[in-house]
Amino acid sequence: MVNLLSVKSMLRPDQVMGTLPTSKEAYHNFFKIAWPSALETLLVGLVGSVDTIMVSGLGTGAIAAVGITNQPKFILLSMIFSLNIGITAVVARRKGQANQSGANHTLRTGILISAMLSLLMAIFGYLFAEPILLFAGADNSYLSDAVVYFRVVMFGLPFQAINLTINAAQRGCGKTKISMYTNIISNVVNIIFDYFLINGISFFPKLGVKGAAIATALGAFIAFCVALFTLFRKNNYLSFHYNTGWFINKTVFKPIIKVSGSAFVEQVFMRIGFLAYAVIVARLGTNEYATHLICMNIMTLSFSFGDGLSIAASALVGQNLGAKRPDLSIIYGKTGQRLAIIISTFIFFIFIFGRTFLVSLFSNEAAIITLGANIMILAALGTHAQTSQVVLSGCLRGAGDSMFVAITSLISIAIIRPFLTWLLCFPLGFGLYGAWIALCFDQVFRLVFSMKRFTSGKWAKITL
Repeated sequence: MVNLLSVKSMLRPDQVMGTLPTSKEAYHNFFKIAWPSALETLLVGLVGSVDTIMVSGLGTGAIAAVGITNQPKFILLSMIFSLNIGITAVVARRKGQANQSGANHTLRTGILISAMLSLLMAIFGYLFAEPILLFAGADNSYLSDAVVYFRVVMFGLPFQAINLTINAAQRGCGKTKISMYTNIISNVVNIIFDYFLINGISFFPKLGVKGAAIATALGAFIAFCVALFTLFRKNNYLSFHYNTGWFINKTVFKPIIKVSGSAFVEQVFMRIGFLAYAVIVARLGTNEYATHLICMNIMTLSFSFGDGLSIAASALVGQNLGAKRPDLSIIYGKTGQRLAIIISTFIFFIFIFGRTFLVSLFSNEAAIITLGANIMILAALGTHAQTSQVVLSGCLRGAGDSMFVAITSLISIAIIRPFLTWLLCFPLGFGLYGAWIALCFDQVFRLVFSMKRFTSGKWAKITL
């Protein structure tokens, strides 16, 4: 019988190009990078969850006001996310090539571009907050709170963007603990000021939804400071002390754009699809939309572990392609997939048996808890596909194959998911259940196509 966790079972004999790690070494190397990333992603997701939980005492409208801002904010950050995919992939290649100068120059180029783009996006978001949120489907009953929350969060957007870019570069060279510590500190700051500012504890003013936004912006600023501080250490692989320039030249810029350009197309399609999805769900009513937001917050648990594995896969695939060892890239890609199946199984049972308790953390309204508990069954059924496709997408991005991921996102997220959501929610009358059935179908579709692409091995031939 073949041991499914064995490294030898991951490669054909003709694919082996050198000495292979033992199974224990492969899983250890992968998990060493993955667990800080998973924890970091979970903490980032919990920022939104904490705000939702903290403002839930103010009513269903407050939950909707905070939740409706998520997709517009991510749309404004889409260029930063795209840039960071390129930064991670290129830094990983340079690390594999033992080119420390190239890695540091890539980081500095990323910081400059991130700062310029995020400042423009923050100004745009602040000035046009109300029409943006109306377009996103905000209801008049909570629009004013949503506008206040969104505008305050825009002050923290440039700090958040630069922090994300620095962390993306650190991940590329395998330093995932740095971004984990950054976000732990950020979350602690966010939770503390949520507690004091939402309800006006002690001498702090009672600011409600605005207080939650201030806490989020403060957390973003602190995360930026911590991330920046790590670059002033002399012995770090990525450091401001390393003698390389801040100028943007073609040699550094071209490979970043090669990956980031395709990733931007992916981000645009993803965000359009996610926004369309949210707008359709918002039309179901405030209670249904609040329930949907609660379940999406809980589903962060599944996505966080998938994203952590994806970051590790991206870094290890990129580094080993840079070292001209595609066989090791295949091994680490498949290691991530197998870990995804194991972790997803645990999450499945957590969602099934803990669904009522998890929803009750966000709301004490019986109707929302009942509906949310039922929706969590669908979330559990989709968790294997979600986690696995996220890992496979990370492998492809790490190799620079972001165009394929972009095309898959266009078809699945921007076209199939919104259309299927509308069809199931309204003409067929499934309501909120229809939206989550559509989400599960989207995850399975992307899993099938990403797996086929990874198996083909075409990604291993891309040069950066």
